[in-house]
Amino acid sequence: MPRNRSRSVHGGRHELGQNFLTHRPTRDRILSLVDRTSGSLLELGAGDGALTHPLARLDRPLTAIDVDEHRVRRLRSALPGVRIEVADATRHPLDADVVVGNVPFHLTTPILRRLLRSEQWRDAVLLTQWEVARKRAGVGGGTMMTAQSAPWFTFSLEGRVPAWGFSPAPSVDGGLLAITRRGSPLVPFREQRAYETFVREMFTARGSGLPAIVSRARGVDRRRAHQALNAVGASGARLPRDLRPEHWAGLWAQLGRR
Repeated sequence: MPRNRSRSVHGGRHELGQNFLTHRPTRDRILSLVDRTSGSLLELGAGDGALTHPLARLDRPLTAIDVDEHRVRRLRSALPGVRIEVADATRHPLDADVVVGNVPFHLTTPILRRLLRSEQWRDAVLLTQWEVARKRAGVGGGTMMTAQSAPWFTFSLEGRVPAWGFSPAPSVDGGLLAITRRGSPLVPFREQRAYETFVREMFTARGSGLPAIVSRARGVDRRRAHQALNAVGASGARLPRDLRPEHWAGLWAQLGRR
């Protein structure tokens, strides 16, 4: 049977995990957030161009990528002044000042992981699953994911998008997440992987109260754990989720580099 020429070699929109944004208030909010930034733009998952067209009107260097070659061809025809490429968001270089996009929900984790290990971009505005955006922004208390990235990035939750604001509608709501790279990192970037392990140990260690958790996670006695917490101004914290970014960075300097 001959292949359907309107169908991407990667499959249809369901196989590609595409849920196209149709919610105009969210589109306008994304554009407002991007307009506060400066420099070149990289759009991940351009789809039918719901964001690409208005982003092009910002008159900034713009590259838009999508894995569907048919949609890329149509966007190239409609926006001849924009660089539009067939590319995989999990592999394409993150070589712009600002990364923006409606991220395929099933690729949220690998794309975020790549972003947070890259030193190239400065700002990101991403539409992800609601729960991912909420947790990354630390809403409802700090999480291990938030703490692991906090020395280098700030996160803010910029809105919730109802499932009906996409086509086809996903099974969960979306969340709008803005990420900004810190101008002065709290921990050297070269120590990122070791620091992430340190945070994981702290969140997974057992103990009644934070001094006991620190003692067990870092292999120090309670007296040393209390001293470290007092030194970084975290003596009132009860659990790892109560620690602020500067607390984490201070504890890493006190106890992390073994």
